[in-house]
Amino acid sequence: MIDPEKAVVYSALEVAEICGVVNQTAINWIRKGYLKAFMTPGGQYRVYKDNLLKFMEKRNMRIPPYLLKKKVDKKTVLVVDDDIGFNNVLVKYLLKKFDNIETIQAFDGFEAGVLLSDKKPSIVLLDLDLPGVDGFSICEKIHTSKDFGNPVVFIVTGLSGDDVPARVMALGATEVFKKPLNLAEVAAAIAGVM
Repeated sequence: MIDPEKAVVYSALEVAEICGVVNQTAINWIRKGYLKAFMTPGGQYRVYKDNLLKFMEKRNMRIPPYLLKKKVDKKTVLVVDDDIGFNNVLVKYLLKKFDNIETIQAFDGFEAGVLLSDKKPSIVLLDLDLPGVDGFSICEKIHTSKDFGNPVVFIVTGLSGDDVPARVMALGATEVFKKPLNLAEVAAAIAGVM
């Protein structure tokens, strides 16, 4: 697999702009072997990001903050609840709380199954009382099949009954939250598995 940091390349002109010098100075650094680079088939110099950073660090040059930013891996959260208003509120809250997630929504069990298979989310917030395929069946399928990428499952339910938490935990759920939800508790649980 290609390292995304190594895949970033800069032209000699871009190196010059980053370092605050003229283009010819960057070319001279490359030609003299100070700055590791390669040549394209068209005869242009290209410098990998990691080589540029090493060069700049070795010479105590100021490195622009954008060069130091690591790409943030976004986690995908699937919210499955047939109550459209609640589903939307939960998604809006999560997007406000976390900047490193993307959300997808399902409003019934069939749609949830399709999205689980296609998107392979990292985390699933799953209602149990769903039209089509119920949440118990979905939870069981997630943990007995490799087709869904092994996400962490949090149950979000209004169902009552003392056996509900034990039943879904036996099916592979990580935690059960009763409606009405304390959204901060849900966010804390999500943060704990990210």
